[in-house]
Amino acid sequence: MSIESAKARRKALIASPTDLSAQATRDISAALNALLADVFTLYLKTKNFHWHMWGPHFRDYHLLLDEQSQQIFAITDDIAERVRKIGGGTLHSIGQIDRLRRIRDNDADYVTPLDMLAELSEDNKQLTAAMRSVHATCDEHNDVATASLLEVWIDEAERRTWFLFESCRSAEPAR
Repeated sequence: MSIESAKARRKALIASPTDLSAQATRDISAALNALLADVFTLYLKTKNFHWHMWGPHFRDYHLLLDEQSQQIFAITDDIAERVRKIGGGTLHSIGQIDRLRRIRDNDADYVTPLDMLAELSEDNKQLTAAMRSVHATCDEHNDVATASLLEVWIDEAERRTWFLFESCRSAEPAR
């Protein structure tokens, strides 16, 4: 087997049994791959903040971020498998994740606990918006299966956003 024939096989369309058009497969796969890159980025960022949490609310925040990171990671396989089910190709590398992601890293050596929570709240809000955009692409192509998965994930992301937002709020009433 030659290198050329191996490369050609990798580029060949996946013959998955779907009634979605080739354009739908391309559009939805691209949208889901970008979403998957964001999900991996948010997972790692949430885990990073979980590992680096500190302060008087350490235990509560540490456990909250651990729970949220597990929930985020849990959808990665479903996203990738959905891409494959409809005949698309999914992510191959960390480099590809880096090129596709829209959620920003935080490489700072020092971040306060409330800043961590606020940043993750905004990131989850951004992820929700990205999921809604993918949902619109699915609606355009009548992909109800992917759209229904997204509806559950949107609800989960909204819940994470809410919990993080409420955890950042001051106990003092606004004046």
